Amino acid sequence: MKIGITGGAGYIASHIVQDLLDQGQELVILDNFVTGNPENLARHPKIRFIEGDVGSERALEEFFSESLSTVFHFAALKAAGESMSNPGRYSANNLRGTFFLVEAMLKHGVENLVFSSSAAVYGSPEYLPIDEEHPRKPINYYGFTKLMMEQNLEWMSALKNLRFASLRYFNAAGYDVHGRVRGLENQPQNLLPIVMEVAAGIRPQMQLYGRDYDTRDGTCIRDYIHTNDLASAHILAMKYLQEEKKSLTVNLGSEMGLSVQEIVDEARRITGRKITVEDAERRPGDPASLVASARRARELLGWQAQHSDVTTLVESMWSVYRDHSL
Repeated sequence: MKIGITGGAGYIASHIVQDLLDQGQELVILDNFVTGNPENLARHPKIRFIEGDVGSERALEEFFSESLSTVFHFAALKAAGESMSNPGRYSANNLRGTFFLVEAMLKHGVENLVFSSSAAVYGSPEYLPIDEEHPRKPINYYGFTKLMMEQNLEWMSALKNLRFASLRYFNAAGYDVHGRVRGLENQPQNLLPIVMEVAAGIRPQMQLYGRDYDTRDGTCIRDYIHTNDLASAHILAMKYLQEEKKSLTVNLGSEMGLSVQEIVDEARRITGRKITVEDAERRPGDPASLVASARRARELLGWQAQHSDVTTLVESMWSVYRDHSL
């Protein structure tokens, strides 16, 4: 049987694609290229590609015409700020698209779903590190869409025996340490790719939102997780569903917080570029620190981050952005 991947040309999914191909898996990829990069989908005899949307009945019928054992679902929009200014777009893609996908899975008897969730389901931290029992109170519409999908999967698991792995990412970053993924992320809105774009001359400067937080250097601290570490967790989650035949929800984080200033300083050191930073006011809703507890992922999956130190994160990204520098 084959493995289905929605959003397979995207930044994170393209890393999982490479690891699955290395294992000899046959893949069926569905992507509409709204945020995915065609450069990340080189021709491969074990890939069947379908250009289309998870909200399209025609595309889903073609997707599930293959015999699929598991579906990885990455086809979602993920910019928290945009979700607040354009919630309709996020409702159509993240909510309706995922509902359609799950309904199609049930119709075609596909029982295993690895779901790309987010730490955004937690909202502002009530304690640190954040574990899976932390209250789920999203503070942006993007986080709300992920919470709604998790709740729907919980119901479908109870009612229809759908097995799911909900993987709550913290801050995904880095590029493939083996150099297999080289396509730039489309329209990035996260810190590290923005830092890289400034270093590469793609944008003239970046903004740093607030230097007066209660942290070691006054800038926000976040838990960054390398895409190769995310990829290994997804494959372990697939095996868990197939072998244990039960659902799970786990955080994926490095359990190490890095500040905005620490990342900028490391990027300047590694790239040798100036990286112009403009100080700006705090953004509403930005907590001072967000750090994960990944204990459950270690216990259930035998997983832990291997590539998520600041040097590997920045070096792996610069190895790609350097090729696009101006």
